Amino acid sequence: MAITGAWQAALKPEFAKPYYAKLYKTVLNEYRSREIFPPSTDIFNAFAFTPLDDVKVVILGQDPYHEPGQANGLCFSVHKDVTVPPSLVNIYKELHDDLGCKIPDNGDLTKWAGEGVLLLNTVLTVRAHQANSHKGIGWEEFTDAAIKVLAAQDRPMVFILWGTPARRKKSLIYNPKHFIVESPHPSPLSAYNGFFGSRPFSKTNEYLVKCGLTPVDWQIEDV
Repeated sequence: MAITGAWQAALKPEFAKPYYAKLYKTVLNEYRSREIFPPSTDIFNAFAFTPLDDVKVVILGQDPYHEPGQANGLCFSVHKDVTVPPSLVNIYKELHDDLGCKIPDNGDLTKWAGEGVLLLNTVLTVRAHQANSHKGIGWEEFTDAAIKVLAAQDRPMVFILWGTPARRKKSLIYNPKHFIVESPHPSPLSAYNGFFGSRPFSKTNEYLVKCGLTPVDWQIEDV
């Protein structure tokens, strides 16, 4: 799936850069020779499901899930028939404690994308069973460009940064109309170090309402 619309126009300069030509070639070869996730048609789903003009909230993930059938092109999200991964279990727990949302029976976050929540990983592809295997091949430069495009939007927006890699992107977010919510990562390794109790969802909605915007309906429905 290609990037279209306002996102395509905003990111057009990136497609002409040498790093992107190299990245494209590398990714193409990886899909031809190995098992890579998500499916190639889903790589740019974050941009497809949340048009640039609709973005109210940005959640930054690291790289896609690396086990078969999990990754669907949206960070932290999986298809409806896939077991909810541990990090998302913790996200749901915090959502329940924060806003009282019912914990759903699936991990498909497509609804959030439709609510204006851009679910963007900083690296968009991964080899099967090898976390972070596509780190450093050029995706970071591309997604940094996307974050810079968002930072240049002169309207209220919330950036939710979970974990060290996401929090490093703080320096790219300079607009005083943009609100940053940050905490440790929701993974089982770090959730108890400050993710639980951080109330990212209510903080986000409070800011949106303060700016005259509709709050996000965070409730994911059961299948």
